[in-house]
Amino acid sequence: MIRDGPGLVAGTEALMATLTGAKPAKAIAKSYGQNIETDLALEFLRVVENAAIACAKVMGQGDRKYADHVAVEAMRKTMDTVPMNGRIVIGEGERDEAPMLYIGEHVGAEFPDGTKVPEIDIAVDPLEGTNLCATGSPGAITVLAASEKGGLLHAPDCYIDKIVVGPSCKGCVDLDAPVADNLKNIAKRLERDVEDLVVVVLDRPRHEKLIADIRKAGARIRLITDGDLSPGISASVIGTGVHAVMGSGGAPEGVLTAAAIRCLNGYMVGRLMLTKPEQEERVHKMGIKDVKRIYTAEDLAPGKQIIFAATGVTEGAMMKAVRFFGEGARTSSIVLTLNTGKVRFIDSIHLEKKPDVKVRFA
Repeated sequence: MIRDGPGLVAGTEALMATLTGAKPAKAIAKSYGQNIETDLALEFLRVVENAAIACAKVMGQGDRKYADHVAVEAMRKTMDTVPMNGRIVIGEGERDEAPMLYIGEHVGAEFPDGTKVPEIDIAVDPLEGTNLCATGSPGAITVLAASEKGGLLHAPDCYIDKIVVGPSCKGCVDLDAPVADNLKNIAKRLERDVEDLVVVVLDRPRHEKLIADIRKAGARIRLITDGDLSPGISASVIGTGVHAVMGSGGAPEGVLTAAAIRCLNGYMVGRLMLTKPEQEERVHKMGIKDVKRIYTAEDLAPGKQIIFAATGVTEGAMMKAVRFFGEGARTSSIVLTLNTGKVRFIDSIHLEKKPDVKVRFA
């Protein structure tokens, strides 16, 4: 039987080795951590899955702080089983403000035989949409992004004004341009009318003028109460019905969004919004000299290898909610990698460790 692909190549090499008497070359395996995307993607999937299951158990109970707390604890506990020298660059606050997953905290595990583990920078949002989880509303997710050391910007805890669009609209939006001009440029690239566009905006008082300008231009708006990370992913993908995300949100979440956008070949521009004198002082201490700089996704997540993983907690457009049944739970996740170019939608069944457990697919 003749086969195409690697099998044919291997067979040809073996035949040539037989004819010439030479030994076929042996493949050399990469050392662990040389390709973090293949070595750690499924490890980080475990992290977001376990966090989602933990906070889904308290979903709808009205306690947003406790929901976030259990997600943080589950995420940290799982990360301490991953073979890596991990450092949290975006987490739940400073060391004195949060006991778990604080900025600068080291996580991960070592191999018993001393095999070297990779240095990894990690950005986490253990529960994006704490209010959504507390009320049982759609769109709550657990999120993590990881890269090699230095691959994720250590973003200050402030807002970032941003525009997120898909690959077709690269370079056609400008933070300083009128909203109407940006929408015309997006529509032109997408070969549609402005009236056909859907723009996602966080429903906040600070966005009143932005909302008015979008409506005046003729585009449609989808207002959301919390969490603009998932819409940022949707805007980077064709066929989701979301064409742009506009407005300001948390800068740390902006870095997570940038990591996903890089994996999806989308486009993002953003600029830090400093509203307090202490924020500007802190930004300078972090080494950011130009506070008016406009960042792209490549600036916010410059890593050569990037992993983005998220699991749905409550029902969402891309991921389903955690579903519990008598003998386990079922999760819906997405895992993106930059270099390997993978977009994985993963449906997992987590079974209780019982001798008479029954697997359910329904």
